[in-house]
Amino acid sequence: MLSWKIGDVTVTRVVEMETTSISRFVLPQAEPEIVRGIDWLSPHFLDEEGVLVLSIHSLLVETPDQRILVDTCVGNDKERRFREWNKLQNSFLEELELAGALRQSVDVVLCTHLHVDHVGWNTMLLEDRWVPTFPNARYLFGREEWDYWKDQPEDAGPVITDSVRPVFEAGQVDLVETDHRLSDEVSLQATPGHTPGHVSVWIRSRGEEAVITGDMIHHPCQMAHPEWSASVDFDQDQSRATRLDFLQSCADEPVLVIGSHFAGPTAGRVVRDGEVYRLDF
Repeated sequence: MLSWKIGDVTVTRVVEMETTSISRFVLPQAEPEIVRGIDWLSPHFLDEEGVLVLSIHSLLVETPDQRILVDTCVGNDKERRFREWNKLQNSFLEELELAGALRQSVDVVLCTHLHVDHVGWNTMLLEDRWVPTFPNARYLFGREEWDYWKDQPEDAGPVITDSVRPVFEAGQVDLVETDHRLSDEVSLQATPGHTPGHVSVWIRSRGEEAVITGDMIHHPCQMAHPEWSASVDFDQDQSRATRLDFLQSCADEPVLVIGSHFAGPTAGRVVRDGEVYRLDF
């Protein structure tokens, strides 16, 4: 189980799955013959056939005063169109406990955005009802993000119905702005494009810095090809601009970048590699 210290803050990766099955859909530009030429991607971020490996995980952020869970994966028992994610039965909650957090002990659940693989464990099935998985937590959703999703038709998919609205109904949601500060150590930053109100999470403690990317960047290959926007980006031009600005600002700086879908080793520092970038881990 991967874990990092940023000053007084500990971040631990809690994995639901690692997969190659969605990579060609998410980043169709990443043809094997192209990404095999990016030597630093192997062996961690590519399989033997040159297919991208993506991780679906949550990040447990423990400050001196709070236990924050960033994003909640796909979740169990959910009806999903993608076969590999449909009605999962996995050990995510047991993995979270191994990381040191019972579900009842989580203070805050923060969703960087409201896509299917970031909200699933917001709720769990209990006696045929979807109830909040983390009964003592406040769930933070971006106000701008929710303003977009709340008006989407229900037949667009069940994700909001089974993984978001039940938390509102339980009275556990706080809508926040894209620059919200959770604590002295943890704050949000707007990184739009993937979704209208997408945010990344900055951690600053004792002179050290880290950022949890969310889906501003899906895979380290986008450091070598920052022009590659994901097929699932709401606004591909905006996501490209956001990603370029982020890479330029972090390059060669002592900022630990923790990828929300990066396979292990998952975190590293952005360094310049000619006219583009790579992950130094």
